[in-house]
Amino acid sequence: MNNNNLGTSQRSTPPLLLILTALAALTGLGLALFALIAPVGVWTGWWDFRQGFSILRSAQPFVLWITLGCAAITAIVLVVGRQRAAAGTTRLAGVAALATIAAGIAWYVPQSYLPGEGVNIPPIHDISTDIAEPPQFVDVLPLRGDSSNPTVYGTGNPNMTPEEHAERQREAYPDLTTRTYDEPASAVFERALAAVDMLGWELVAQDASEGRIEATDTTFWFRFKDDVVIRIEPTAAGTVVDARSTSRVGLSDVGKNAERLRAFFNEL
Repeated sequence: MNNNNLGTSQRSTPPLLLILTALAALTGLGLALFALIAPVGVWTGWWDFRQGFSILRSAQPFVLWITLGCAAITAIVLVVGRQRAAAGTTRLAGVAALATIAAGIAWYVPQSYLPGEGVNIPPIHDISTDIAEPPQFVDVLPLRGDSSNPTVYGTGNPNMTPEEHAERQREAYPDLTTRTYDEPASAVFERALAAVDMLGWELVAQDASEGRIEATDTTFWFRFKDDVVIRIEPTAAGTVVDARSTSRVGLSDVGKNAERLRAFFNEL
């Protein structure tokens, strides 16, 4: 009877599984903390966003291998631990799996700022559906500060003329043009306000008499603040809507301002 009990009880944890789990925790969770330091430093003002991106780039060569390694360790711990009926197998596998997820997040953070493979994103950060007469910021201006990009369309990149800026926008985002709606301007204005609210933007100003709405969108990881102005005008053909989104800092927005305008018009 005692021999049967000994045969079915769990055995001690092999040292190799403990070592592998510790290695996964050290590399996977450590990598995640390293990736988190980059935006935290920007939030707290320890360094600017350029240094934050530099920190992320320094970790990128190792992220894929660490993530795959942690995943492999998770599988090894589960298989070997169950084969040997080792004590604490589930707990160790859980730690390794957590490390894998953490490493994956460390990979996702910088990837979320990059365009898809094969996508041509121009080095611009100011996107307007009306290139000839872009909507103008008014109430947002005092919030941008002296160190922000200029709000004159096409002047944010010293290596590019406004004409080149406009041409690159047309080539990259041909779908972002003036929209016309059959509804009265007052109804479209209210729908635009509702869209701003649904998208989670911070409403800065609304002026129904001028048909102008201004808002600020804050990105998740690095807390970048990008400003939006919406212009709504009644015409003989219907209500015309133009929108503009521009980044406060950086020469390139990796396509985020275009995505923001698309999201607005989809919501509208």
